[in-house]
Amino acid sequence: MQLSSESPQHIGSAGGRPRRLLVLRHAKSAWPEGVADRDRPLGPRGLRDAPAAGRFLAENGGLPDLVLCSPARRARHTWELAAAELDSPVPTRHDARLYGADGPELLDVLHGVPDEVATLLLVGHNPGLEDLILLLAAEADGAAGTAGTDKDVLDRVRTKFPTSAIAVLTWYGTWTDLRPGEVHLTDLAIPRGVRDSS
Repeated sequence: MQLSSESPQHIGSAGGRPRRLLVLRHAKSAWPEGVADRDRPLGPRGLRDAPAAGRFLAENGGLPDLVLCSPARRARHTWELAAAELDSPVPTRHDARLYGADGPELLDVLHGVPDEVATLLLVGHNPGLEDLILLLAAEADGAAGTAGTDKDVLDRVRTKFPTSAIAVLTWYGTWTDLRPGEVHLTDLAIPRGVRDSS
């Protein structure tokens, strides 16, 4: 999959600058006894998959202008490992609003993204991220959404948005004008690291 920097010819009703939203669910975490949810670390699979997410971004033109990351340990560590695979550093903000947020709350966060950001990477948690994707790329009358979202991709997200998954959404307009049903869900990738056979 190629994360094209070009947006489709018509996405949504708002004109203006092309935008891209990359949504990354944190990598697989561990569940150590006595550790608060916010402090849970990545598990062995997560430690393998997080760098694979970074390699995917690097190899597919997915370098964001800004990263908004949940402050939870597993999300922060996912982005640290992914970012280490990129050629250059990306401005990153840890936003407490992303931890435990639902789809509408995440949309409120997106409305505050600076206008100069063309590509944003959101690193967080389910079920909120899946809710956000489905909210933005909502179907209309049982068909693809108003933005022409690929129904197969939408169905894949509905079925499961697993750890380390990356959803790619595009539209024209501003972050403040971002509305449900006006975003094109172009693809879903699930990068996986290679298990050490030794």
